[in-house]
Amino acid sequence: MPDARDWSREDTARFLRVPGVDDDKYSRGVVGLRTGSSAYPGAAVLSVEAAWRAGAGFVRYVGDGRAADAVIARRPETVVSPYAAGARVGAWVIGSGTDAASRSRAAERELRDLLAGSVPVVVDAGALDLAPGSQAPLVLTPHRREFERLQDQLGSAAADDRVSAVARVAADLGATVLLKGAQTLIADADGGVIRVEAGTGWLATAGTGDVLGGVLGALLAGNAEAATAEVAAAAAWLHGHAGRIAAGIGTAGGAQGHPIVALDVAEALPRAIADISA
Repeated sequence: MPDARDWSREDTARFLRVPGVDDDKYSRGVVGLRTGSSAYPGAAVLSVEAAWRAGAGFVRYVGDGRAADAVIARRPETVVSPYAAGARVGAWVIGSGTDAASRSRAAERELRDLLAGSVPVVVDAGALDLAPGSQAPLVLTPHRREFERLQDQLGSAAADDRVSAVARVAADLGATVLLKGAQTLIADADGGVIRVEAGTGWLATAGTGDVLGGVLGALLAGNAEAATAEVAAAAAWLHGHAGRIAAGIGTAGGAQGHPIVALDVAEALPRAIADISA
């Protein structure tokens, strides 16, 4: 079994850059999101909200219909366009709140174009099936059942433990894989595995994965020269810490905390960043 190294608050702080006097909205990081759908517009809202709250200087949402309307209603500073072609971004987030079974041919062509490019792409949910064979630097974010489907698609040999399994899939794909769970594991294509345990069980609620996608996009766009797996680990740690803050763990909620919804986590991100950066 590969050794997994633990990720810490101090490790995360290295990827949370405070803007200086010479920064502008572009130098802080530009995130593009092709997330959500008419069936699941909330995923678009949550991923866009998280990208802004995690420090992106510019957020572009690609979509139309109910999802685009919901994004503008919640975050009017977002630039919305119906197509991704020609958009200049530092990282893409795709797949959250979409269903591969209902994907149109035009949508698939657009997603494949993004996956064939040179810009990092966070791949979630309804786009995971398109990841094999892609050229772009990828961060895949499956939960357990999605990970099992990905293993089946790849014909990846079974492993006795999660660490070996995620390392094998990352190697098979030549990509970074972030396996979500109570203990999040991030594996790179070279066999390195990072373990993140900053979260809380209250994060096991609908929509928090969409929030994580937005955080990943913001940190990847803002840390273009850093190792992708380490940026992913920092995003996972920040997301978990925001979940703990939202649940009141260690504060008014005491040791156990209280129920939260995904938007609570997104709204807690600035406090989490301030806490880590202090």
